Amino acid sequence: MSETAPTSEEPKAKPAAKPKAEKPPAIEDLPFDEFINTHYLPALTKAFGKQGVSDLQLEFSNSQVRGLWAQGLRQFTVYFSKSDINAQKAFSCADAGRSPSTIEPFLIDERKAPLDLLVFGVIQRLTAQKWLQAN
Repeated sequence: MSETAPTSEEPKAKPAAKPKAEKPPAIEDLPFDEFINTHYLPALTKAFGKQGVSDLQLEFSNSQVRGLWAQGLRQFTVYFSKSDINAQKAFSCADAGRSPSTIEPFLIDERKAPLDLLVFGVIQRLTAQKWLQAN
């Protein structure tokens, strides 16, 4: 009986491919209510804190985010037309405890509305109102 020695021409087994680590979904891809409650409201609170607002109260219901501060004298509302952060949005604000007199389009030129942009839009709009910092 003759034994055959393995030759170097025999195919070698390939090392097992490393499984790709699945990326968690972007926070903007989370269900609407979860995104708003878990990420958007805390991010707004933090952004207002950086502006020196410490008494911000946020409420989320009926696809609307409403914020009150300055002992309830100033308020804003971000309206989502449906439960989708990329859907049409509107914004209103009022002071002295009055109801908003104008509802205006909000971030209308943006196809996607990432968290940072949604927060920045509110801060920018209220800064333009001269409610957060003197211009």
